Amino acid sequence: METVDLDFVPIGRGERVLDLGCGEGRHAIAAWLKTRAHCVGVDLSLRDVGAAAAKADGFRSTLPADPDRSVGFGCADALALPFADHCFDVVICSEVLEHIGPYRAVLAEIRRVLKPGGLLVASVPRYWPERVCWALSDAYHANEGGHIRIFRACELKRDIETLGFRRYHRHFAHALHVPFWWLKCLLWERQEQSRAIAWYHRLLVWDLMERPWPTRWLERLLNPVMGKSVVMYFEKARSG
Repeated sequence: METVDLDFVPIGRGERVLDLGCGEGRHAIAAWLKTRAHCVGVDLSLRDVGAAAAKADGFRSTLPADPDRSVGFGCADALALPFADHCFDVVICSEVLEHIGPYRAVLAEIRRVLKPGGLLVASVPRYWPERVCWALSDAYHANEGGHIRIFRACELKRDIETLGFRRYHRHFAHALHVPFWWLKCLLWERQEQSRAIAWYHRLLVWDLMERPWPTRWLERLLNPVMGKSVVMYFEKARSG
């Protein structure tokens, strides 16, 4: 399930892409498959990094040898990235910042490793759907590795632009997932036994795998109103 739309991220041949907080590698692998770029995914979770590498291995035999395309994964702390200054052309930071206390320090690290004129894509949960989740269940966010803040998009935009970035696009994503998470939060203690949650999960998997036009059309219609994630695209100043 891709939150970032790579159609809004022009990635040139042989460029370097960092998926920061990559989880199981969805965006790093997508960029690797869709472009001719060198993609790196990093995360604190060794388990997730291992799962990402295994997924990538499943695709390697489908691609021709290409010196301008590669993908790799490793563990790293977003507050102290093990990369030189100005070494990436694109940084993707999707659904990460809401988990981190000193998130502005992460933004500073992104600025450091991103080349002047490079692109940053940042996504976080949208304010009002996330607020409903918090109101329905403390357990949704009050657990290790959970969400520790709710962002207002305008405030995050300001934080990023203060570092010398310019936002050039914004959209919302995953509206169909919002009722699913509201249901999970409402029934948190008995969600494993809920037929409604199980049915909704099957619907989401079907939509993800088959991409039928009715659900795709419905999500596009609903995203501006109740998209679960807000996705913002920035360009770093060329003098930075």
